[in-house]
Amino acid sequence: MNFQTEIETLIRARYPILYLITNEEMRVQNLIVEIAAKRQKKVYEWTFSNGIVPAGASIQSKTSRNASTKDPLAALDQVIEQVEPAIFLFKDFHPFLTKNNYAIIRKLKDIALHLKNSFKTIILISPVMEIPAELDKEVTVLIFPQPTKEDLGVLLDKIVAELRDHKQIQINLDAEGRDRLLSAALGLTLGEAENVFAKIIVQEQCLNGNHVNEVFAEKQQIIRKSGLLEYYSADEDFSNVGGLDVLKDWLNKRSVAFTDEARAFGLPAPKGILLLGVQGCGKSLCAKAVSRLWQLPLLRFDMGRMFGSLVGSSEENVRRAIAVAESVAPAVLWVDEIDKAFVGSQSSGATDGGTTARVFGTFLTWLSEKKAPVFVVTTANDVSQLPPELLRKGRLDEIFYVDLPSAEDREVIFKIHLTKRGRDAAKFDLPAMVVASAEFSGAEIEESIISALYDAFYDKRELDTGHILAALAQTVPLAKTMSEKINALRKWAVGRARNASAATVFVPSEITE
Repeated sequence: MNFQTEIETLIRARYPILYLITNEEMRVQNLIVEIAAKRQKKVYEWTFSNGIVPAGASIQSKTSRNASTKDPLAALDQVIEQVEPAIFLFKDFHPFLTKNNYAIIRKLKDIALHLKNSFKTIILISPVMEIPAELDKEVTVLIFPQPTKEDLGVLLDKIVAELRDHKQIQINLDAEGRDRLLSAALGLTLGEAENVFAKIIVQEQCLNGNHVNEVFAEKQQIIRKSGLLEYYSADEDFSNVGGLDVLKDWLNKRSVAFTDEARAFGLPAPKGILLLGVQGCGKSLCAKAVSRLWQLPLLRFDMGRMFGSLVGSSEENVRRAIAVAESVAPAVLWVDEIDKAFVGSQSSGATDGGTTARVFGTFLTWLSEKKAPVFVVTTANDVSQLPPELLRKGRLDEIFYVDLPSAEDREVIFKIHLTKRGRDAAKFDLPAMVVASAEFSGAEIEESIISALYDAFYDKRELDTGHILAALAQTVPLAKTMSEKINALRKWAVGRARNASAATVFVPSEITE
């Protein structure tokens, strides 16, 4: 049953009060007007600024009609006095349903009993839910769905048709480009989608399938307004990631998993991965590169922001953050260093009244039950701090262990960072640098090159192999200072996680002291 059929069924069944949670008043109104026409009913709308007027009346005519019904009690009286079958849309009525509005709450309850024996229905439209206990049994809550790809397609086709006569605007949308643009727009309201399409046309004087980043920028507004998630621009790609060939191949095979063809083939959207391993080996970089590879917005989920001072606010923050992520789906949700976020969740009852455990439980339940195409990339450095519930199959698709780069990977990493800083890697003694950087992470290699650049700049000389070798010699890698922890992590990963760099199962080797 689609949403239109469901709401029409409730109206025909004489449900007295429907509560629609949405920001899209006009989409709801158009839908209700269509249903009312089929059922031969009139439609009226109420707002605090205009009172009760016929739905769709021009803003000029609203100012002179029924000014007395701006008062909520008078408006509800008007509902009772209406004799003909009708549907009343009350927009943003939720402030009048708070605890202190006893008269309005009681009046609405009285009306609910009256409407059950009539052909009239009240529909409350609001972006938030506010239902007093007195009305629990009288109100039916519905969440108005986001526009589907088909809805957005109708809007896009309408815009394209209107621009056909404008010769100066180039519309170049083949089937693939159109699908890419509509997929990027999923999660926007029709109004937001129309705004961003118009913005692209005004700025670029054209519209094609390569404008997905402009659509993501519109989604960035939604993220920014939530205050709970961070939006990251997709400025990294896997060409800047050395090694990790198995992980790259796994992600590349799933790059088409969000398409309609994948759904038709029977493929579910991928759920997520856990990247576990040594610090500085590219786990966070991979999370950013996934966004670029799949052309999806990247959202960072900072667990530190979730914990509020009020009882229950932390769990509500998590639910709100998840709701925002789902509202802009398809998207990549990056949860960095999840081991630190949920450390102590097992003893949470004794330390923080169980807040961490409840937040963790909310997050785990969502991982298992989520339907929206939100791909979760979690990273962790210390497996001993991870609750076993997170590692269960079904919550995440795969666990990858990211080890220190091999000699071949280190050579690639040197080339990447030298090229990024305007140097020709062929002019450096890469084999010597690879030997000198044994047991170095990718981050430590990058820092050695930066340090060597400082030395060369101070000496007023061009960067050479000697500068880099000297910087490497002065660095004590994390693999030496934390060799016991890294060895323990390697031993744990055998048989429990896939090696992100090698297709074969690795054997943990002792790190030389």
